[in-house]
Amino acid sequence: MSQQQKVLFLPNPKFREPSQSEVVAAVAPHHDLQIIDYDAPLQPQFEGVSVVIDLGGAMGTRAMADVAVSVKLWQILGTGFDHFDLPYWKKKKIPVANCPGELTGVPLAECAMLLMLLLARQWHQSQLNLGRREMCLPSGSELAGRNLFLIGFGASARELALRARAFGMKISAMDIRHISIAERQEFGLESVGKPADLDRFLSQSDYVSLHLHLNEGTRHILNGPRLRLMKPTAHLINVARGALVDEKELYDALVEKRIAGAGLDVFNDEPVDPNNPLLKVSSVVATPHIAGVTDGTSRRRAACAAQNIDRISRGMEALYRIDQ
Repeated sequence: MSQQQKVLFLPNPKFREPSQSEVVAAVAPHHDLQIIDYDAPLQPQFEGVSVVIDLGGAMGTRAMADVAVSVKLWQILGTGFDHFDLPYWKKKKIPVANCPGELTGVPLAECAMLLMLLLARQWHQSQLNLGRREMCLPSGSELAGRNLFLIGFGASARELALRARAFGMKISAMDIRHISIAERQEFGLESVGKPADLDRFLSQSDYVSLHLHLNEGTRHILNGPRLRLMKPTAHLINVARGALVDEKELYDALVEKRIAGAGLDVFNDEPVDPNNPLLKVSSVVATPHIAGVTDGTSRRRAACAAQNIDRISRGMEALYRIDQ
């Protein structure tokens, strides 16, 4: 039998919506949902709390973990947890779950397609020409027939493969896990590889798209030497995490025209400094970490959190644990 749980939501004060409304709609009808007051003492607010919902995993602090004595689940409302101090929560023996990548696969893939299309049609130059009344320039390139290499083949990469296939692109993918023959057929993969094949694929690809979690093993996976392997006509797409790429090396590769362009939704330091040199490069198109920020994402993540709260209320283990 389920029992009503006391739930504490940690929103980001800078952008509460639409996440807060979606969490309220999904959780409040069945449980006692409270919104934290960051200016008030923590301990009274955590008394009796069974579940904490932490937006992006970026709002929780060690001081909160110290007073979370009754918490049965710390639910990160997001997929990546590189901003979250997981070792400390493990030390406190607080169970932690995130939202799986499947919940943001579609919006991330759509944003990656957008960035590829903008680069292919030389968006910045086209806007300059529009203001100058210069017609029929610049001459763009077509995605059809181009080689797309997906680094990591999780949910967002799979969704991108489906969309890129519809555009007539030739798709290859790399992952640490085995990519089955059935997956290759379903997603139209012409070739697959493991991390040892990364350099070979980089040298053959027209578009390289990153779909990895950030950790010490993936930080700067695209460093100077690997960027030098890319073709001068190639483009880099990153809707995952900024620190997967060495930004200084990427800047040098772009201004020296060793690669043709980059489409970036994420940066090493966020919010990105408007004076970041990459934003001054004409062959860069960028968005402010919006790839996963859609109405669908917020609804699906709120539903995921509500599902885990219901499981806790029935004495079941939460899904998508990351602390085990």
